[in-house]
Amino acid sequence: MTHPDWDTVYLADTRPPWDIGRPQPAFLRLAEEGLLSGHVLDAGCGTGEHALLAAAHGADAVGADVSATAIARARAKAAERGLTARFEVADALDLGKLGLTFDTVIDSGLFHVFDDPDRARYVASLASVLEPGSTCYLMCFSDLQPGTEGPRRVRKDELIAAFADGWTVADITADEFLVNSVFAGGKAQAWRAIIRRE
Repeated sequence: MTHPDWDTVYLADTRPPWDIGRPQPAFLRLAEEGLLSGHVLDAGCGTGEHALLAAAHGADAVGADVSATAIARARAKAAERGLTARFEVADALDLGKLGLTFDTVIDSGLFHVFDDPDRARYVASLASVLEPGSTCYLMCFSDLQPGTEGPRRVRKDELIAAFADGWTVADITADEFLVNSVFAGGKAQAWRAIIRRE
C-alpha cells in the first residue's frame, strides 16, 4: 500500500482534517468514566491529544505515530501543559518494536487508513502489545458517511472480521468524528468500537 507522506501532511499550511486541537468527545467520555487508565497506548497519535488526555487522567500514556513532525508537536504540547506522556516515532504496523505492553489502546481514526493486507498486519501489531483482557477503544470512518470525500468507509462487519481471531468485539456503536470543516458541519460519521484481547 502507498501511504501518504504523513510528515508532509503535518507540515502543510493547514491542519489535517482530524487534527482538531482537542480530544474527540468519545474519548473524553471514556477518560471521564475512568476507562483510560493504567498503561495506555495512543496508536497513530498524531499531535497527541488523546495520549495527553489519558495522562491528564492519571494514565501512564504513550503516543506512537509514524510522523516525526506530529511527534515533535505532541512532545511540545506535553511540555507546555506540564503533562508526563511519552511520544515515540513508530510504525503502527510494528508496535512490538516499542518493547512495551499496554492495558488499553486508543485508535482514533487509524484503522480506516489501511488496506486489507495492512489491516491484518495492524491487528496483529495491536495484539503484540496488548495483554489478554486488555481493551482497544477504536473509532473509524463509517460507511454511514455519505459521499466519497475522505478516507475509505468501514462497515461493521469489516470491523468484526478484522478482530475475529483472538479478540472479542464487545460493542460497535454509531458516533461522530469532529473534523475541521472538511465535511458539512465539521462532523463525519464513525463507528466506535470496544474490542477486548482474549
